[in-house]
This record gives sequence, C-alpha cells and structure tokens, in this order.
Amino acid sequence: MILVRNLHLLPEEDFSLLRRRAAEKLHIPEKRILSCELKKRSLDARKKDRIHWVCSVAVSVSGDEAALLQRRAGPDIALWQPPVYKIPSLLSDERPVVVGFGPAGMFAALVLCRAGLRPIVLERGQDALARRAAIERFQAGGPLDPENNVQFGEGGAGTFSDGKLNTGTHDRRIHWVLEQFYRHGAPESVLWDAKPHIGTDILIEVVQNIRREILSLGGEVRFGSRMTALALRDGAVAGLQVRTADGESLLPCRHVILAIGHSARDTVQTLYDQGLAMERKAFAMGVRIEHRQADIDLAQYGRARGSLPAADYGLHVHLPDGTGVFSFCMCPGGRVIAAASEPGGLVTNGMSLSARDGENANAALLVGLKPEDFPGEGVLAGMFWQRSIEQAAWQCGGGNALAPAQTVGSFLTGLPDSGPGRVLPSYRPGVVWTDLREILPFRITDALAAALPLFGRQLAGFDAPDAVLTGPETRSSSPVRILRGADLSSSVRGLWPCGEGAGYAGGITSAAVDGMRCAEAVLNALAC
Repeated sequence: MILVRNLHLLPEEDFSLLRRRAAEKLHIPEKRILSCELKKRSLDARKKDRIHWVCSVAVSVSGDEAALLQRRAGPDIALWQPPVYKIPSLLSDERPVVVGFGPAGMFAALVLCRAGLRPIVLERGQDALARRAAIERFQAGGPLDPENNVQFGEGGAGTFSDGKLNTGTHDRRIHWVLEQFYRHGAPESVLWDAKPHIGTDILIEVVQNIRREILSLGGEVRFGSRMTALALRDGAVAGLQVRTADGESLLPCRHVILAIGHSARDTVQTLYDQGLAMERKAFAMGVRIEHRQADIDLAQYGRARGSLPAADYGLHVHLPDGTGVFSFCMCPGGRVIAAASEPGGLVTNGMSLSARDGENANAALLVGLKPEDFPGEGVLAGMFWQRSIEQAAWQCGGGNALAPAQTVGSFLTGLPDSGPGRVLPSYRPGVVWTDLREILPFRITDALAAALPLFGRQLAGFDAPDAVLTGPETRSSSPVRILRGADLSSSVRGLWPCGEGAGYAGGITSAAVDGMRCAEAVLNALAC
C-alpha cells in the first residue's frame, strides 16, 4: 500500500473525499484506488478563515503499485509499512506477579498472557464499577475510601480522566497499545486521531474488557490486595507480603513488575525503607484552570465550533529565571474532580466524557519543579511536600473536601474574591473562595502570576478575570524515580519498576508502553 500524506478537508466536507484527493496527489484516476484507509487526522486551526483537517491515508491501487510509488515518491508519498509488534511465546510454569492494574500493569499483564504465561495481578483498589460507585459517593460529599478512589483501582488514575492517549514519545509499541484499546471497545478514532481520546464513560468499559481477556488467557486479577512489603533473599525477590480483607499473607514469587502508580506513597515509603535504590525526580504542581468551553472555541476557531470538536489548547512559557509553566491534561467540555487518596488531604484533577459536551473547559496549570526546589532533605522530600500542600488545602476547605478556588482577576490583583462570574466552578462537592497563596508555596504562585498574562497573549481570554483557578493539582507525576538498569530491573533482582509510579512515564499510553517493555524484560529473564 501507498501512504499519502497532507490531504486537506474542510470541516463541512465528507471524509469519503479523501479517495479523490489521494488520486489527485498520485496523478491517477480515482477508479484505480481499490481501498483507502485513514491513518492520521489532525485539525489545523492556525488560520481562522481556513480551518481544515490534515489527513494521511494508506491506499492500494490497481496496476503496478511499486512503479507508481517509484515515480511519485516524495515527502507526501511513501510506502505504507504497518507497525508490527510481535510477542514471543514462552513455556514456563513461573507465574510473574504484577503489582498495580493501571495502564502499565494492565498492559504488562496482557503481554505476559499473550506470551503464554499466567500472571497474578495485585490491585489494592476495586474493579471499575465498584470504583465508580465509591468515587461518586466521595464527590457527593461522602467519606473517602483510601483504597478505592480516583487514584487506586482498575485502570488506574487515567480511567477517571479524559482518557487521552496522545504521547510525546515515539515507540513501535504505541500503535499496538491503541489497537488494544480499539479492540476492547474504544472508538476507531483512537487509531488515527492525532490527539486520540476515549472518555471516562467508555474507558470504564474498556478496562473491564481487557481484564476479561487476561482472565480468559489464564491470568488472575486480585482486587483489594495491597502489597505491603517485599520478601527478600540474598538481594532478590522471594515473595510479597500482601494485605487483603482477610489479613496478611506471603505470596511466593521470583519475578515482580512494580506498577504502583504515582500516588502509592505508603508503598514507596516501604520500598525505600527496604533499601530499594531511588532518587528525587523533577515534577510539577499547580492548579486547575477553568473557562467556558464556548470561549475557548471562540479563541481557537474565531467562531462558535459548530461541527468542529470542542477546542483544546497546549500552552507553555519559560519565565526569565528559567522556570517552565505549562498547561497539562487539558479536558475540553469536562470538569474538575476530587482526586484525593489520603484522608486529610485534598487533590484536584480533570476529566471529560467521550462527548466532551460539558459547559467548561479545564486544564492543569503547572509549574515545573526541580529536585533542588524541594524543601527538606532526603529522597522522599518531594512526596512529603505534595502531602503538606494537600493537607493545607483540606484544612482550608474546613475538612469537608471543599476545594480552594480563586478567580484569575482576584489572583492577579490581590483583591478579595467575591465568588464566580460567568465561569461556574465544576468541582464537587464544592469550592471555598480564598487566596491560593495561603495554600500553595510562593515558588508556585509567583510563577503562575507571571505566566498567566503571557498565556493570555498566546490564547485570547486565557487570563480573563472570571476564569477560575481550583487547587491544588499535585499529582501530575511522581516526585521519585525508582532506579533501574539497562535490563529494566531494579537494585533488587527480580523486581522491575515501571510506569508513572516508578518515574518512567507520563500518561496512559507511555505508561502502557513501559509496562510492555518490562513484561518483555521478564520474558527475556525467564527464557535464559
């Protein structure tokens, strides 16, 4: 097949026209094109009077395809080579253990099962349906379940977000990850959209379908099972201490993939105490910012969006002192959610459903923090810093999960906040209007104050006085990296740390890819 790039379609034009556009670019009659498959789609809105889709398609043609390709080859025309990912087969009675069932653990387990093994997955939270019920109770003002929440449970933190699958990394495994999401219930658009997303409502079903395949291939998923310690022998894993509702027990094992996620602080503390090699890692903290989605559409498209998708954005500035401030996890038509996992702490995150049809747009607005910025000493200083901010936010809200909020106008001028304007905060169970400088360190608030007007120059209205800041957003990534060698194993033999919790990923897709890489490392170790 031939890959034809850079085909343009106006928003009102049907995608069936891509066959004709490909034929024109190849200088052949349209009837010679036997098949035309969309492979990539992105929206170019740089010129408001000429918004258009930019597409790539793979076509098969009648006649001598190789000769045609040779004549027309260039930047926009090339041989289509579908990405291939092959999982080796392995016969072994060993049952590797995967700790955590977020995207890293889920895809590690899936690869191990497809290879012929029967991994055991330990997940401290519950299945997606029980997890959704617990989250809804908490967001309605009920008690927090520290073992079953936005951070812990089937699918990990990404399940209750926008389900964004785009990543800045380039890896041959990415297409396989997207294929698995599609195969298990995600929309076909994840295969070709430049910014693929699933939405929380669909992702809840997708992760259950992946679990069902793991079970059908002989794997086992144990919910409500928290790893509390490593059992070590001569510097190697000999087993895991596991706590369930029935008590604590030892699970003998020799190969463990550690995919605990970025919020399992108790587990990180235990592993540190047991001597696992770690280091401080740069991360970011800040707030969520909300605008009316219609205002973001107008700023990006120059008009109401009509049939166009809800507009998104990605903003980044470097301040004079070198500090980076950036938007992250932008959720068009979404809402800000309560995402705590520890009693006495308050955390925000963002989510949207597949339709992205909510009144507001929101995104994290984060300040990059280097290890030397962390207060205190020790490898875990960043983790303790996160916790102290979350606890201050909890106290500000009166201990009932109300989130600190402030309008951009009040934040920039220092004048008292009287409450919302046109932008109504979406966070549940509600917000308390306050000065965010009482919650967040000046290192963060000073950078946000300097960056907001600069962002307003990049995106009209971004620094509008009635935009709402809700905080804190502290869990963008892990402040700790668990060290690993060239074979991806840790300082403890038989232990492979992976994903966001180990400091090697930054989103659903990159975490899934890292889980796959660690599964491959386990397969290599077992094959030796």
